[in-house]
Amino acid sequence: MPWLFFATSVAFIQSMKDVYNKTQLKNFDEYIIGCSLTFFTSLFLSPLLFLIDIPQLGNNFWLALSVGSSLNAIAYILYLRAIKISDLSIIAPVTTFSPLFLLVTSPLIVGEFPQPLGIIGVLLIVLGSYLLNLKEKQRGYLAPFRAILTERGSRLALLVAFIWSISANFDKVGVQNSSPIFWGISVFFTISIFLLPIVLYKSHHNLYKLKTGGWKLAVYGMINSVAMGCQMIAINLTFVAYVISVKRTSALFSVLLGTMILKEKGIKERLLGAAIMVSGVFLITISQQL
Repeated sequence: MPWLFFATSVAFIQSMKDVYNKTQLKNFDEYIIGCSLTFFTSLFLSPLLFLIDIPQLGNNFWLALSVGSSLNAIAYILYLRAIKISDLSIIAPVTTFSPLFLLVTSPLIVGEFPQPLGIIGVLLIVLGSYLLNLKEKQRGYLAPFRAILTERGSRLALLVAFIWSISANFDKVGVQNSSPIFWGISVFFTISIFLLPIVLYKSHHNLYKLKTGGWKLAVYGMINSVAMGCQMIAINLTFVAYVISVKRTSALFSVLLGTMILKEKGIKERLLGAAIMVSGVFLITISQQL
């Protein structure tokens, strides 16, 4: 199954990108990295415009682009800040809450309602989130849930998951009013435009670092564009739900890489919790095809 190879590649690259984020945040702040990632990703994807027919833009394209890009710009900054202050093996699984929030936001924005299989997926995500902080159980049965809400990085990751659950609906509207490739390039470029004034205001004192380390951020964008390319190929070969489900296994890779490369602790409960959460995501996304 070629699609499985490409989809798994996306998941692995995503987790490697998160590890790279964690290490580069020692040299650059979240604003520079977020702006660079989105700009260089759109730059390396832009040659694809010569290989496709430029679509006729629908009436809702510009609305979707402005709202979706602004939401994703906020989410990028919050996510980078989350992995800067907390363990990657905790943050990555928490972001899998986005499909849970989608069960609420999708009916309101695009009129999509959950199936029974999706409800089971929600329960698995809740169970997995409990196991992420199972060591806190000695403080009470609800302590693992409280740990997510009291730990600052986890709170930010939960907020990111909620924002993604909203922006994903605008992504769908954007694709419906253009095409997947054109939308991907447009949204990444627009996010970088939104973040540029913030970089100039908040990070102007760190811009000198780009003279010696800017090439690392360019490589970073190139890697992300490869991941986007793999995702597009996979989507062309099978259902979108299958691809996104496999992509979410990046949470498992992030837990493993967080332990192997970043030397983070608590691998057993975090790996089990992440695996159960990914299973829940799989059921939710598959239910959307039924």
